[in-house]
Amino acid sequence: MNKPCAIALALLALNGPAFAGDDSPAPTTAAKPAAEAPQTLPLEDLRTFVDVFERIRASYVEPVDDRTLFENAIRGMLSALDPHSAYLNENDYDDLKAATTGEFGGIGIEIGMDDGILRVISPIDDTPAAKAGLQAGDYILKLEGKVVKGMSLNQAVEIMRGPIGQPLKMTVQRKGKEPWDLSIVRGRIETSSIKVKQLEPGFAAIRITQFQTHTGRDLVRELTKLRDNTANPLKGLVLDLRNNPGGVLPAAIDVADAFLDKALVVYTKGRSEDSIQRFEAAEGQVIPGLPLVVLVNAGSASASEIVAGALQDQHRALIAGTTTFGKGSVQTVLPISEKKGIKLTTARYYTPNGRSIQAEGIRPDVVLEAAKVQVLGGYDAFREADLRGHLSNPNEKDKAPAVETPAVVPAEPAKPVEGKKRKKGKAVPEVVSTPADSDATEDKSATAAPKPLSEEDFAMYGALNLLKGALFWQAKLPVTAPVEEKVDVAP
Repeated sequence: MNKPCAIALALLALNGPAFAGDDSPAPTTAAKPAAEAPQTLPLEDLRTFVDVFERIRASYVEPVDDRTLFENAIRGMLSALDPHSAYLNENDYDDLKAATTGEFGGIGIEIGMDDGILRVISPIDDTPAAKAGLQAGDYILKLEGKVVKGMSLNQAVEIMRGPIGQPLKMTVQRKGKEPWDLSIVRGRIETSSIKVKQLEPGFAAIRITQFQTHTGRDLVRELTKLRDNTANPLKGLVLDLRNNPGGVLPAAIDVADAFLDKALVVYTKGRSEDSIQRFEAAEGQVIPGLPLVVLVNAGSASASEIVAGALQDQHRALIAGTTTFGKGSVQTVLPISEKKGIKLTTARYYTPNGRSIQAEGIRPDVVLEAAKVQVLGGYDAFREADLRGHLSNPNEKDKAPAVETPAVVPAEPAKPVEGKKRKKGKAVPEVVSTPADSDATEDKSATAAPKPLSEEDFAMYGALNLLKGALFWQAKLPVTAPVEEKVDVAP
């Protein structure tokens, strides 16, 4: 038997069980027209595939093994379906599991590159790295005997991650000390996708960077801390979903559940009529009635849009920012072996009101574009208190008598420092501390005034102002019953 025929028979054998499954009718098959009967393999196209396979194998400029050709064929078959379906080899499969679960085998440090050398930004508490005594500012010179200088950050991370229980050998140097060798046994590292920031007294922001397996649990924990902080009672919250690419569907349900009370969150619909799955929030909220603003942008996708759409349709939050990405499909990871799998689009999802946001996105209730605020100066404010002989304020009996306000004299422009030239129209750059001079600049950085929120993050500043307004108008809004179900949507 020649090789093309052997390959054709192998493909037919691999597809045999699928044919058998299709021949047994599904519960809804009887109601379907004859045109939807199970299809057979297109033998002519199969012969074309085998012919192309043999031509590549025989004539390509460099030899390619059969495994690579088959994997490339599978990749092409999936990637041609839509932008989100994909073939996952062993590395892709491991990366996806680490990203969605937030767990991996490692030593537990945040790292960065400093002039080509790996620097420890911070060891994570209660991890092997922290227990081994690694400190912020330490330099990692070697990993498994390989010099780190010249590696990319991803290459270094790939070496540092590995099976739980397996030691990682490294050479470390600390400022003022000689390098030393260290062996740290890898453990299970769990990362958190939740970050909390106090905006003002009574107002906080919770940023979700990605929807991982434990995101809902971590969110409830942080909300509970904010709720129980009696010294600084929470008046309003910003849920920041900007640039959140999504994640696992159960995490999105858990996040919405924290703010909803017995209401529909989302439902999915696949090819068959009986494929509708409904996901609802349980009874109770972590902080009932708390004014809530959800901040989104064009980088908010998938699971982020599920949360935003649910809170918008259920009238639980005000959505602010810009229109979201518009990914309205659900992908399912289907294992094809212990180390490989495929990520396949299996359904579309719909918000409680029956909206599909596929290629449209969630439109915000209030548009907040990313912007920079510039204070307009050049004039002096002139008020009633500046008028000669103005009446005093009766509420301030102890106030000193009004005096004539002296004329405002413009400040003399600052003189340039000798020996240094300053370009016209450009500010003198701030001193950026490095590990070598951090001690010398510590006092200066401690006294440097932080940027106001309006300059640091204008969209967040706008969301904060919306929250302050919500303290007045939210209680006056009409009570709307939660949306229960609406599934009369075309497939």
